[in-house]
Amino acid sequence: MNYWLVKQEPEDFSWADFVKVKTTAWTGVRNFQARNYLRQMKCQDHVYFYHSGKEKQIVGEAIVVRENYPDPTATEGDWTAVDLQALHALPVPVTLAQIQSDPILKQMALVRQTRLSVMPMTPEQSIQIALLGGIKKSKRS
Repeated sequence: MNYWLVKQEPEDFSWADFVKVKTTAWTGVRNFQARNYLRQMKCQDHVYFYHSGKEKQIVGEAIVVRENYPDPTATEGDWTAVDLQALHALPVPVTLAQIQSDPILKQMALVRQTRLSVMPMTPEQSIQIALLGGIKKSKRS
């Protein structure tokens, strides 16, 4: 299993919006590196959902339910989409400030490549986010 983080402005598509629709096509990515990460996603990969903009915090967990396919919103170019399914909100959102100060998390692409909207995470980073976010170990097993 791989671990990912996707970013979205809550004004455009919030965690609450995601929960309402349950499953969504992750479209509109127009950065080559982020597109390549979408192409690496596999069904059942774990995804954290990050509210960018003013909030700057990880708020929920999702999984990949459909692997890469041509982005239907693209009018030109070779762009990719995946389908994600919302699982649950983190009991405690994990803020960017926490991530930046945590020895395990400060190496995340979220800190180093702030404009990237899709990025990989290590298993250790995923576990640390779960712990900071109030997810009990039994939920992660």
